[in-house]
Amino acid sequence: MRYLPKSQSERREMLDAIGAKSIETLFETIPAKYRLREPLKLPGPLSEMEIIDYFKARTAENSRGYTSFLGAGVYQHVRSVVTDALVQRGEFLTSYTPYQAEISQGTLQAIFEFQTLMSQLTGQEVANASMYDGSTALTECVLMAERVTHRHRVLVAKTVHPEYREVLKTYAKHVGLQVEEFGFTSSGQVDLGALRANSLNEAAAVVVQSPNFFGVLEKLAPVAEAAHAAGALLIDCVSEPLSLGVVQPPQEADIVALEAQSFGVPPSYGGPFVGVIATREKFVRQMPGRLAGEALDGEGRRGFCLTLATREQHIRREKATSNICTNEALYALVVTIHLCLLGKEGLRELAAQNLSKARFAQEELRKIPGVTFPFSGTTFNEFTVEFPRPAKEINQRLLAEKIIGPLALAKYYPEHPNRALVCVTEVTPRAEIERLAASIRKILAAN
Repeated sequence: MRYLPKSQSERREMLDAIGAKSIETLFETIPAKYRLREPLKLPGPLSEMEIIDYFKARTAENSRGYTSFLGAGVYQHVRSVVTDALVQRGEFLTSYTPYQAEISQGTLQAIFEFQTLMSQLTGQEVANASMYDGSTALTECVLMAERVTHRHRVLVAKTVHPEYREVLKTYAKHVGLQVEEFGFTSSGQVDLGALRANSLNEAAAVVVQSPNFFGVLEKLAPVAEAAHAAGALLIDCVSEPLSLGVVQPPQEADIVALEAQSFGVPPSYGGPFVGVIATREKFVRQMPGRLAGEALDGEGRRGFCLTLATREQHIRREKATSNICTNEALYALVVTIHLCLLGKEGLRELAAQNLSKARFAQEELRKIPGVTFPFSGTTFNEFTVEFPRPAKEINQRLLAEKIIGPLALAKYYPEHPNRALVCVTEVTPRAEIERLAASIRKILAAN
């Protein structure tokens, strides 16, 4: 009964209440071909202890000895046990939206500290909390730019994460927003010529990503100049914020969309993560999500409260600034603790380690006959390589060596089947980088 809380009599009572004769009639609107007609092929029945042992064994099978070179917006970085110990305190795990400031000072202060750290990282004046992830944060940035400029057209670089672009297009087609894409050059950076050739006069914003999806750092100043000359805003997307430990913050941008997963949040099979919007103070009234502010109470003591919380609970749906932001306070706390443990010097050192290991990986792969680097732009901890054979085929062979290979770009750029995105972070041992290079050399030499 622990896992089946409803008895047969209770189920019968529920079915009677809604006028259904049986479970089958309840689901008869679902086409028969989609309905399960036989039990799932699962082992068991098992006791609770046996189930736990079963999944421990499956976990060991999946993780034993494999090294991953995947990145592309989800990164494996060191995490401290201190972070886990703190966020698992009951008052953090059970807290939700801090509407009542008088009983939520701890949560509000954590959000305030998170916002401060994000502002410092991005070089912006204000940052919010409560964006679901980087992709929805980027979409909200575009919708925010549309409200600020009263324009309904946006130009997006093809070097922006393809899945982020898909999320944007999904929302755009239902709100009358025109999304146009522009290309990139042999450096792997945005094509400024193509951008300038495309009229910007009616554009709400130009969207770029740095480091971009190919791992290349963009030069934001000329893009900002082109956008601002036409009255458009520049939106910069940052999916690997650890790069900001060694790279100048995107101060040229008017709005920054950031995915903070790299700071203490585990990959978790792709989510949930924590998105951020940072911007200039003059745009704050158009920024979605929550904004915690510092104040003084009646006795002059420092306190915290929600100064901006434009959500569907407060405002009618059609008037809300956003209907897709969610409360990510727990993960925001994870990010805050992680960054505080690192400190400025620690963040810089960690970023330098990523940069150094990626450079080492590039040099090792460069020694392999037939392996080339299609882009000349500066990179951080991931970079694009081109093999003489399809990357997907090479990855299949690498799995036999217990190596999860780089991301094959053919999924997003079918015209480049031989290209792959290699990611190396501080958790990737030097010996494993050398093993990757040796394995690729052996695979290419085999045919």
